[in-house]
Amino acid sequence: MNYRHAFHAGGFADVMKHAILAHLIGALGRKETPFGVLDTHAGAGRYDLAAPEAARTGEAREGVLRLLASLAADAPREDEAALLAPYLDGLRAANPGWPELRTYPGSAALAHALLRPRDRLVAVELHPEEARALRRAFAHERQVAVHEADGYEALRAFLPPAERRGLVLIDPPYEEPDEFRRIARALPEALRRFRAGIFAIWYPIKDTGPVERFLAELAALGRPALAAELYRFPPDDPARLNGTGMAILNPPWKLDETLAALLPALAGRLGAEGGTRLFEPARADAI
Repeated sequence: MNYRHAFHAGGFADVMKHAILAHLIGALGRKETPFGVLDTHAGAGRYDLAAPEAARTGEAREGVLRLLASLAADAPREDEAALLAPYLDGLRAANPGWPELRTYPGSAALAHALLRPRDRLVAVELHPEEARALRRAFAHERQVAVHEADGYEALRAFLPPAERRGLVLIDPPYEEPDEFRRIARALPEALRRFRAGIFAIWYPIKDTGPVERFLAELAALGRPALAAELYRFPPDDPARLNGTGMAILNPPWKLDETLAALLPALAGRLGAEGGTRLFEPARADAI
């Protein structure tokens, strides 16, 4: 429980994760009925890119700042601009001095920026200091409920949402060596509670073996599934973060088409040497 996302805010993994998150929320918003978002590992909510933590790692320079610099130097085509617009809208909402980027919105802040007035966000964080920052970030937002709690327990406590439609984002810090297993153990009950919900699970890519086993476990759940991956480096060094992935259970209609265009656009803007993958995970017994 020592992980602090302030050291990694705005890095290439955040760009990919949050660009997809923005499209998932946009898909839910295409229907008039309200929806709920549950963020099980919400962190502090917002991050100051000028703070010592962000300056120490400089990850934003190879992530969101690189993306924005690329867009400023080489204006996107109309189709690429449309793909990036939901994510950029979330960044703009967090930065009154836009296009200057001082604050990076974490997943909860980005989600909140894209909600409609009738939608709702439940943001959960276990780390006490991060949870306090999260409460401060949303102190005056009536459509946001903040809870200091274990993210996996939150799947039991807050599903199904009152709205009966929505998104669950599971984005743990992967501090524990069995984090993939913890997610896989928690998902069957969560899906029973919220069968129609969209579940988005972020994962780091270092050693590809554990990732492939995890994705096979997701496929065995028997729900429609899609995995999107972006590789900053070729996946051949298990000691470093080579890539970032997002697995989506019950993906919205035509999300595969959106991501098939979005991932290469991000890879090009971020200089991702390892390329991208978009696929339906296969069960281990089907390989």
